[in-house]
Order: sequence, then C-alpha cells, then structure tokens
Amino acid sequence: MVTYIIRRLIQAVFILLILTFIVFGAVRLLPGDPLLMFLNATDIEALSPEALDQARHELGLDRNLVVQYGIWLGDILQGDWGKSLHFKNANVLQMIGQRMPVTIHLGVLAFFFSSVIGITLGVIAAVRRGRWADTVATLLANTAITIPIFWLGIIMMLVFSVELEWLPVAGYTPINEDFWLSTRKLIMPVICLMIGSLGAVARLTRTSMLEVIRQDYIRTAWSKGLRERAIVIKHALKNSLIPVITVMGLQVRFIFGGAVLVEKVFAIPGMGRLMVEAVDGSDYPVIQGAVLVIGIIVVLTNLIVDISYGWFDPRVRYE
Repeated sequence: MVTYIIRRLIQAVFILLILTFIVFGAVRLLPGDPLLMFLNATDIEALSPEALDQARHELGLDRNLVVQYGIWLGDILQGDWGKSLHFKNANVLQMIGQRMPVTIHLGVLAFFFSSVIGITLGVIAAVRRGRWADTVATLLANTAITIPIFWLGIIMMLVFSVELEWLPVAGYTPINEDFWLSTRKLIMPVICLMIGSLGAVARLTRTSMLEVIRQDYIRTAWSKGLRERAIVIKHALKNSLIPVITVMGLQVRFIFGGAVLVEKVFAIPGMGRLMVEAVDGSDYPVIQGAVLVIGIIVVLTNLIVDISYGWFDPRVRYE
C-alpha cells in the first residue's frame, strides 16, 4: 500500500507539472498585453518606450516561455505565488485563500447530495426494475443529465426568487455568520451544481446493481430468506460501488468546472468567478495559481478513490 501511494504521488507531481505548463502556455495566447492591465492609462502615457520595456522586464514578460515557467515554478515552491495584474497588485495566494473556502463549501454540498440522492435513485431503479419506481427514477436521472445548469439557474431565479420570493436572488453568506440565510442562498446554486452528477451516478448505480443482483450469491441470499434491506445494502450495494466510486471521483472536476458558471450566475465570490474575472483581465498569475490548486484537489481526489477500492472490494491488491 505504501509503495503504491508513493508511486501515485510521484505520478501526480508529473501530472501537475504537465497541467500547469499547458495552462502557462495557453494563457499567453489570450488577446491583450498583461502589462496594460498592470499599468493604468496615465502611467502608460507618462512612461517612455524604454521605461515600458523595463517594466516588462521586471515582470518577466520579455523572456521565453520555458524560462518564465521555471521562474514561476521556483517562486511557487518558495511560497511566492505572485501579484495579480488585474486586481490591483493583490497577493495571489491570499486571494485564492479567500475564495477557495466558498467554492469548497458549495462543492462539498453538491458532491454529498448528488452522491446520496444519485445512489438512492439507482438502487431503487435496480431493485424495482420494470416497475413504476424504475421508470420514475430513470426518467429523473436522464433529465438531470441533459439540463443545462446555466439555464436551470436562470429559471430557478425567476420562479423561486422573482415570482415566489422564497429564496434570495444571488450572493453568498458564510455559514458562521447566518446559518439560515446561508442555507437559503445556497439551495439554488447547489441544485444547479449537483444536477448533472446526480444523473450520472444514478444511471451507473442502476447498471452496476443490475449486474450484481444477478449473481449466484445474491440468489442464495434471497433463497435463505434474508431481509431485502440486508441483501441490498450489505451484499449487492457494496459490491456494485466500485464503478460508482470511480465516477464520483471524476465528478469532482466537473463540479469545479460547473462552479465557473454557477458562481457567475448567482454572483458567488468563489474560485469559479475569480477565474472568469482573471481570464477577462488576462491575469496570468491568478489563472495559473487557481489551476494549480484545482489540479491538486482533483489529483488527490483520484488518489483517495483508488485507495478506497481495497475497502469496498478486498480482492483488489495494490501491487
């Protein structure tokens, strides 16, 4: 197990290096000069071409891509994530530290509810195959996958905020400041963020459960007169969760990707909205730092998923 984890961590480092280098090069293809974002119009008019070249040199924008990446990576390892070009020279690490808890709060709720509800719908559909419960659960799962989250968010705002006035239109309140207001503000964003993952988990759970309940040991359990709950939960569900866990791990990256749209629609000050604003402002340091953090979270999530296989299925060996 230890050897396996060390090997996967080494692989994770290489994955993060490749990811950050690709993003590092891609953001430099964005239109516009980041120096113009760093300096205001008055400074640009007052500075001579030589002074502008000097400012570009101080920011490291006049060097080739590989050298810039090496300098940035070295600074990251020393704890210097750079200064924002768009947000008035703000510290990138501090900005990410302020925004990340908001996105994690939103993402954890979406992941939890999509997993619990999705697995429940999938189990019901498999156990009641061919009946009305299977039809309803399958219809809900297929509908959830096909709904565009930005469209759903706008419709929910019109119905529950504008027409019925049940929920706040947008914004975010920390849960430690006002629990009830925070919950009301997060209901619609969480639903939008979890809807696609819920459908995917429900469909795969149903398929996996149908394969397991056809096995001989399940038929034996039924013939011995065991209770349905014990057969479904202790035997069938646990042995069918391996592919479901894999998809749940993959859903983490989709949740962070969906946060870009959801946080923009609902005006939530999280990482998704920060990345949109950084891309609009050609803010290289913020984009690179945000991608690095999200990449670390996704890689660690995949590692946890791989390790969990052994708990759900003792036949799995890490050799």
